[in-house]
Amino acid sequence: MAERFDLVILGSGSTAFGAALRAAELGKTAVMTEARTLGGTCVNRGCLPSKNLIEAARIVWEAGHPRYPGLQPVRMELDFEELIRQKDQVIHAYRDRKYSSIIEGADKIKVYDGHASFVGDHAVSIDGRILEGDQILIATGTRPSVPPIEGLDQVPYLTSDLLTSDEPQELFELPRSLVIVGGGYIALELGQMFQRLGSQVTILERGEKILRSYEPEVSLALTDALCSEGVDIVTGVSVQRVFQEGDQAVVLAYKKGLEQRFRAERLLVATGRVPNTDQIGIEKVGVELDERGFVQVNEELRTSVPHVWAAGDVIGRHTDSQLATPVGAHDGGIVAANALGGEDRGVDHAVIPRTIFTDPQVAVVGMTEAEGIARGHRCWCSTIPVELVPRAGAIRDPRGIAKMVADDDSNKVLGVSLVMRDAGEVIHEAAMGLRFGATIDDFIDLIHVYPTMAEALKIVAISRYKDPKKLSCCAE
Repeated sequence: MAERFDLVILGSGSTAFGAALRAAELGKTAVMTEARTLGGTCVNRGCLPSKNLIEAARIVWEAGHPRYPGLQPVRMELDFEELIRQKDQVIHAYRDRKYSSIIEGADKIKVYDGHASFVGDHAVSIDGRILEGDQILIATGTRPSVPPIEGLDQVPYLTSDLLTSDEPQELFELPRSLVIVGGGYIALELGQMFQRLGSQVTILERGEKILRSYEPEVSLALTDALCSEGVDIVTGVSVQRVFQEGDQAVVLAYKKGLEQRFRAERLLVATGRVPNTDQIGIEKVGVELDERGFVQVNEELRTSVPHVWAAGDVIGRHTDSQLATPVGAHDGGIVAANALGGEDRGVDHAVIPRTIFTDPQVAVVGMTEAEGIARGHRCWCSTIPVELVPRAGAIRDPRGIAKMVADDDSNKVLGVSLVMRDAGEVIHEAAMGLRFGATIDDFIDLIHVYPTMAEALKIVAISRYKDPKKLSCCAE
């Protein structure tokens, strides 16, 4: 006999929890399903484990490469297996505190483990159990993309799922060398992390630069930073075939028509992510997908089927969304309010700050210069080196740039890109400014704490009127 709920949710990640909790607040019942581990990608094999290990790698690197004269380098002993075990402890504790404990004893929310798929307009099946819902939310997220490279099915390879816990693909042995196919944020974060822990890392990017959708100044600054640490970044390369040769994986590729071979103990494929919509029987209810398999939704996150909704990574860039945990959590609540609370709320994805947790960090919000011009703005743009920021000099870390994009007529700030220490913290000031329509002068007039990295925003804004190289500290 079927179990009936007000809201049936496929998935149990941040989007699903956002929807389930809002449904319970409305006095409605919700059920989540999970094919792998409660909490989805972020807590189990994405944001949380990667940032844990990235910070550990930073400690190792800075111990061996102190920025200050008078501090002698120290070679830290590394027990990689123990490092992975502590990562798992952090994941377990966080999952228990932020996910499991929330639903324990909840009378309005249930979770069932297993693979869920549609069996009717209002019903899904999960290991023989039928769940019926007045409303249904697809929040199944994404998984690592596996490109059609010849020989890949014959060579052991890693994906970002190596960060998982309690699953067979978890990596417990540090590779001596690593070739990464792909040059996106996952490749860059993990590439620097493994390089700092002791692997020799090569990153293969098919485009002419890494982070192609970002400002060119961002790509150049981060490339310089990573290469200075020994990461080998090869751009403009087309991977044709992979094969195993002894104890090494070999990647055969072409660059400018010439064959090149890259060898490493392990191969990591980081070529993007694909939506988890291909094995949930979505065709049985007629929900429309785009050419890549992402669910198409309107501004209220409703699909082509009126009682079926979708949010989180599974919708890709529809409604200008971003594949990011806080976006999904935010939008899950909107779905529940619309589906169960009678609201008609549209999403607003115009201001979504994003961070890449390399060192220095990359953080962006709003438009790039190219995007501003494409949307009809007459742009004023300025880029300053981070060495002009007093705190960067004080802590001897002048790497990076700060770029501001504004409308030349109104002075309204359209976008900010940062490459620098603590960029992920600083970007929120820029995001709040964009949210409330701040101008260049607003960033100048705001009194900033001295010395902080956030002064980069004030200094780049000042460059609209003055040469920031000729300013006294704190002067405007």
